[in-house]
Amino acid sequence: MGPTRRWAVVLFGVLLLGLMLSACGGDDADPTATSPAGATTASVAAESPEAALIGKITVFAAASLTDAFTQIGEDLKADNPGLEIEFNFAGSQSLVTQLGQGAHADVFASADTKQMEGAQGEDIIASDPVIFTHNRLTIIVPADNPGGIEAPADLAKPGLKIVFANEEVPVGRYTAQVLDLMSADPAFGADFRTQVEANIVSLEDNVKQVVTKVQLGEADAGVVYSSDVTSAVRGDVATIDFPAELNVIAEYPIALIVDGNAALGQAFIDAVLSDAGQATLADNGFR
Repeated sequence: MGPTRRWAVVLFGVLLLGLMLSACGGDDADPTATSPAGATTASVAAESPEAALIGKITVFAAASLTDAFTQIGEDLKADNPGLEIEFNFAGSQSLVTQLGQGAHADVFASADTKQMEGAQGEDIIASDPVIFTHNRLTIIVPADNPGGIEAPADLAKPGLKIVFANEEVPVGRYTAQVLDLMSADPAFGADFRTQVEANIVSLEDNVKQVVTKVQLGEADAGVVYSSDVTSAVRGDVATIDFPAELNVIAEYPIALIVDGNAALGQAFIDAVLSDAGQATLADNGFR
């Protein structure tokens, strides 16, 4: 073989080797260009939205949460057309009783930690409760204020008709705590709670019943949560604040229920804890 032909063969070999190396390195240069598996994974991650919720969520919640939770539920359903949400609003103590008797639910939201702890003691709760909002008490009177109540001290005036929730209901227990704090304050006197309780004409099973009786003029005053003074009743009642240092802050816990749908229940809890859910609670008078 002559020199010219020998160099031609060498040059051809070098070019062939270069082309082979270039082809092998192409996969490293562009991982999505020639890898079907890589391309499929990337497209799924980029194009698949979060799966919509489908099914039914049953929520047992304190009566004071009626307006806020109804709105949160509507917002959640708007984003998930295949979702149904059923609410059972009542006094927290009544809800625990129902759950203890076998009522089905996915989520329980209480107006106090005592009722949640009671549910935990009965092995009803499936997750660690989370405090999701707070509330405070206020006095309401009919708009025309027939009892002439201008300040908290006036609740002790003889002859008034006062409606409270019973002490098994969280708002009733909070009311008793506030009355005790006021009775320990010399500005009100040691017998303040006794004088106020002498005016009680009715003890209700949930806070909404207290609101209704005052709204209809069946009582001169009642004690409710500030969140209960909604736009629907604001024209019918006036509010009187307790002294801030004597008021009680209510804590609201929420948790999953044993044997409930954990995935859907958690989706509702997440909606409550979200920025939008917290804004809805704030719009409804919660802290």
